[in-house]
Amino acid sequence: MLVYLRLFKESFSFAINALRNNKLRTFLSLLGITIGIFSIIAVLSAVDSLDKSIKDQLSGLDKNTMYLTKYSFGPTEVPRWQRDNFPQTEHDDFEFIERNVPDINAIAYVIFGGSENIKYEGNTVSGVNITPVSEGIYDIENMKVAEGRFYTESESISGANVMVLGSATADNLFENINPIGKTIRAYGRKLTVIGVLKKVGSGLGDSPDEKAYVPANFVRRFQNGGSDGIPGAIIIKPEKNVDIGAFEAVLKQKYRAYRGLKADEPDNFFVNKISGFTQFIDGIIATLNTIGWIISGFSLLVGGFGIANIMFVSVRERTNLIGIQKSLGAKNRFILFQFLFEAVILSVLGGVIGIIMVWIISLIATAALDFEFVLSFSNVFLGFSLSTLIGLLSGVIPAISASKLDPVEAIRTGM
Repeated sequence: MLVYLRLFKESFSFAINALRNNKLRTFLSLLGITIGIFSIIAVLSAVDSLDKSIKDQLSGLDKNTMYLTKYSFGPTEVPRWQRDNFPQTEHDDFEFIERNVPDINAIAYVIFGGSENIKYEGNTVSGVNITPVSEGIYDIENMKVAEGRFYTESESISGANVMVLGSATADNLFENINPIGKTIRAYGRKLTVIGVLKKVGSGLGDSPDEKAYVPANFVRRFQNGGSDGIPGAIIIKPEKNVDIGAFEAVLKQKYRAYRGLKADEPDNFFVNKISGFTQFIDGIIATLNTIGWIISGFSLLVGGFGIANIMFVSVRERTNLIGIQKSLGAKNRFILFQFLFEAVILSVLGGVIGIIMVWIISLIATAALDFEFVLSFSNVFLGFSLSTLIGLLSGVIPAISASKLDPVEAIRTGM
């Protein structure tokens, strides 16, 4: 056992000296593998960060939450022309579902709003995503209020001129002023700020921090509804422990009857579940990971070939030394480990540098973009393992060729 430990130690020392004596060659070899490891870990970390951000944003929603609307949130076999002819989901539909479908924990009617300007005295925040929605959204999305309150059911039904701001919208509009009770202008009308939501952070699409919320019935006063009007959706959160399959079947049955659909007619609406949307996102993330592996794989391949090429050159340059070592009694395995260690050390060092670069850039990007980039332990371990594997694969053939050199021929070739 001690003999093998000594063999490893001496082989390692020879490899370190060889790398130290050929600094330019070492740098060029490191460059290739560093770029390869950096590429793949950066891509995987970015995709993981996006996945985590989306899942964190959806974590406040019950996975069984459903969106009843004319639009499909994922791939569908219903042709586009048929979907375009589906009727809009209107407020009357919302009232029918609320009255007639059992086992509903919370329900809300949302209008797919657009960007509006919000003004307060001399300050204007442009392009704010104002979401017209009934008060049930507060329980569905588990919102938290930092200041003030959310609008009540009576305010939602009456369409009161009130608004709840996301934290970033409030900061941009009021700066250091307390916004509660202040009168602002949006949609060309005056509204009273009654609440500010707690900061959530960035995520999928527009962050809730950059949004604002008003009662849906407030917007319905001056914007057209119906088939040619603004589109909407009904958001439904079923009771806990309810059979989701049975609940969805009852929901579809009652809604089909309300719309007057016959038994042989297909649905003219979609029931989009958050769980299905999450699976759709998982599919996209898996695809992005695959694409990242393919693109970064070419960089790793180039880095591996670079190390192999450098090792073949190193074997040729040190042929005379190999012959002398063998003539003095060095075993084949000593020569093999000597060159193999050199290749692995090169590759691992390049991988470590690549991982450190990803870590530094992730810190800078997180601070600059207000988006949390995550460099997970699994990705660090993956980068280290990949670099080790590439070193072994790139160095094994040159190392074997060096270990099999005839000592006499090696000395003669070197002379």
